[in-house]
Amino acid sequence: MTHQLIKAHLNLHAVLQNLEDLVEHDPQTAALAEDWRISVQFTVKKGPRAFISFADGACQVGPGKCRRPSVILYFKSPEHLNRMMDGTANPIPLKGMTRLPFLAKEFPRATDRLEHFLKPTDELLADPDYLALNTRFSLSTAVFAVRELCLLDEVGQLNAAHIPKGTVLFKVLPDGPAMHLVFQRGDIEVVKGEAKQPSAVMLFKNQQVANDLLNGKGDAFTAIAAEDVMIRGRIPMIEAINPILDRIPLYLS
Repeated sequence: MTHQLIKAHLNLHAVLQNLEDLVEHDPQTAALAEDWRISVQFTVKKGPRAFISFADGACQVGPGKCRRPSVILYFKSPEHLNRMMDGTANPIPLKGMTRLPFLAKEFPRATDRLEHFLKPTDELLADPDYLALNTRFSLSTAVFAVRELCLLDEVGQLNAAHIPKGTVLFKVLPDGPAMHLVFQRGDIEVVKGEAKQPSAVMLFKNQQVANDLLNGKGDAFTAIAAEDVMIRGRIPMIEAINPILDRIPLYLS
């Protein structure tokens, strides 16, 4: 599995999926997308597929094919997709030529807004509302990325082989956000929200602690020793996931 291919999977399945929460939790984007009714299929040659669908003021991002997409965007290679995500290349539209004005003017307003929240500065993080959204997106990106790396990355696969069937919950105290990973029969499911009976739990003391760790400003072992991060349940499951989390910056930086 090449670096560019794994990065393409992370871009589509870990980064782009934040558009769902952006529309739900950012009032500016919610107002922008309120009347959108359109679906966009992303297809990468010898690579991943995903879709984005806007309807009724909500956004859905999912893997695979979209039924009857309004627009199909084709990429000649995983590197082509990654360059598009970096702003240095354009997709090839295969369907939806009449929707090109939307792709050229309206949709970039949402993706630019997402980029704004995914690339924090110390000044931006001083705003509690910005900190909350950046923390939410950072956690979501990390958990979705763990799934992809468990399936595709060599180190991720080795560590995933030691994770038994069960559920691992990640939660920012006191009120979230929360997400969990469900390991079962060779596959891994990412679920937003709480888990009823998790096998293992990683709790962040507050948003600032979570934000620092997720943005590489803190050390997990130090945070655990200081009880800023609390782990419960089947600890070896979390110990196997931590090295996978450390792999994310190798692909997304």
